[in-house]
Amino acid sequence: MAKITLTDVLNAARIGETDDWEFKSAKGGMPASFWDTYSAMANTDGGTIVLGVSEVDGALRFDGLSDAQINRSKKTLHDGLHNRSVISLNLVSADAMATLQFGGANLLVIHIRPATRSERPVHRGQNPFGATYRRAHEGDYRCTDDQVRRMIADADPQGGDQRILDGFGIDDLDQDSLAQYRNMFSATNLNHPWLKIDQLDFLEQLGGWRRERNPLREGLTLAGMLMFGKSIAIASPEAAPNYFVDFRERLDPSQRWTDRLFPDGRWEANLFQFYTRLWPKLIQDIKIPFRLEGVQRIDETEVHVALREAVVNALVHSDYSAPGGVVIERYRDRFVIENPGALLVSMDQLRRGGVSECRNKSVQRMFRFIGGGDQAGSGFRRIRAGWSSQHWRAPVLTTQIEPDRILLTLPTISLLPEDATQALEARFGDRFGTLGQPEVLALATAKLEGEVTNARLQDLLPEHPADIGRTLQNLCTQGFLAAVGRGRWTRYRLAGAVGGQDLFSADAEGDSPDLEVDSPVLTADSPVMMVKWGELQALVRPIAEKGRVARTVMSAGIITLCRRQTLTLEQLSKLLGRQPKNLRDAYLTKMVREGVLQLKYPHAPNRPDQAYSAASDVTGE
Repeated sequence: MAKITLTDVLNAARIGETDDWEFKSAKGGMPASFWDTYSAMANTDGGTIVLGVSEVDGALRFDGLSDAQINRSKKTLHDGLHNRSVISLNLVSADAMATLQFGGANLLVIHIRPATRSERPVHRGQNPFGATYRRAHEGDYRCTDDQVRRMIADADPQGGDQRILDGFGIDDLDQDSLAQYRNMFSATNLNHPWLKIDQLDFLEQLGGWRRERNPLREGLTLAGMLMFGKSIAIASPEAAPNYFVDFRERLDPSQRWTDRLFPDGRWEANLFQFYTRLWPKLIQDIKIPFRLEGVQRIDETEVHVALREAVVNALVHSDYSAPGGVVIERYRDRFVIENPGALLVSMDQLRRGGVSECRNKSVQRMFRFIGGGDQAGSGFRRIRAGWSSQHWRAPVLTTQIEPDRILLTLPTISLLPEDATQALEARFGDRFGTLGQPEVLALATAKLEGEVTNARLQDLLPEHPADIGRTLQNLCTQGFLAAVGRGRWTRYRLAGAVGGQDLFSADAEGDSPDLEVDSPVLTADSPVMMVKWGELQALVRPIAEKGRVARTVMSAGIITLCRRQTLTLEQLSKLLGRQPKNLRDAYLTKMVREGVLQLKYPHAPNRPDQAYSAASDVTGE
């Protein structure tokens, strides 16, 4: 890594909006939370901890450390890094620690590289359970035992899909799927020697059947089951009981969906069948310009390539032991692709490309042989390039925790739509015409997506994050934007906006008006509530006053509330008398996935002010 400079530290302090920097005082010695943050950064995207900086009223103050404090901190760090009872792995190289001076203040800077897939989980002490952390917008959080188990499973270099499924055999495969796949393989791999071997040997070459020598055993692999299995066999407790694939087309806001493809018993819902049935539905409205290469017509654009890459990536990187399944949605203005599991590489590695880490290597191999996916680690760059070719807004990749999910939103709207710039001109008058391209793009993003952040603009602009930070702060000073939150959680919205239009939210498709944008957490007597707080309380008082109710009763209560008002998690928890985390994990996440509830900000599921509304065709009474 490049050596960290004082400029890097000051830029990070000025931006204050990223997850990969942490500032701690250390006046009283090494902070008790240091090793929690170390574990969290190691298990996420890596990061840098700066000792000698305190936070007062949301602002960073460079207090500095004495020479003696610096030396004590270095010794504590050195001893801990080489003591497995303190931390399980040393990820700090000799050149990744530096002492810097700023205004006479000594700062100790420690860079922690991200742990590789095979090195995770990085944990405090010798037992990973209860001592493993990850990084999220809310800070460092302790991983659940299930999350730790999945990290351990992901560390298997063979990939989880090479597990032999005892008790299963060829009869558990859908022979039509295997035959159709072999025909596609033949069309894309002319004269391949595998075309001459029998079905079982062909399956073994693909990774769908495996023979072990010590001990001597053979059988169907999880990859073979996922790709070609019968629905009932895939869902067996010994195979992949959480497996689920779902395509939802939502082109008409008056309908819950205009088309849907999911395991309904009418087809064998393995990955191959899902992919071949899904693809024509996804691309039916993508325009194909006439183009020749020699005498052959090319019927695909860069958008087709990017969309295929996105879909196959979701299928091959999914953690099929995790809940939630693969959900692919098509809207009028975007595609949304989400899959269960955590990223196996850091977000920075994903953007740069060149690093290929796949959770299901044999499934990836199977798709690659029929023209789907790429193994060189360039998938996300290819997706971005395809979207850029149409001058569409850049894809948005976000991660969700508890449960772990990866969400990719692919907007199909212009980077600077004419109606958005016209609306901004009408809103801000002649002042808007004096702004430069970065400022205009920042305001357009706030208009189109409901908010803008430093991280989001890094997807859209080549500028350094520090320069982007100054741009956003200047727009606030000039009255174009208003900041919400502080530090790494800062978001910016159009100044004075109430119910600002968000093309990635339900509001753009005819739902009820937004809540007050500048007051993301509303109180009971908020004047902008469409329904009085007391009326909402009366609707669900029997639920709130009971310690335990049936799931159907609680679900009906949630729908009843969300049909009348778009509500945040905090508001719902107060109305229903339940803890926010339990309410979200047990009900809201599942109801969103099933299409019963809609997110106010589907492109940013982890927003602190996320809110929920009922789908238009759902009743709660």
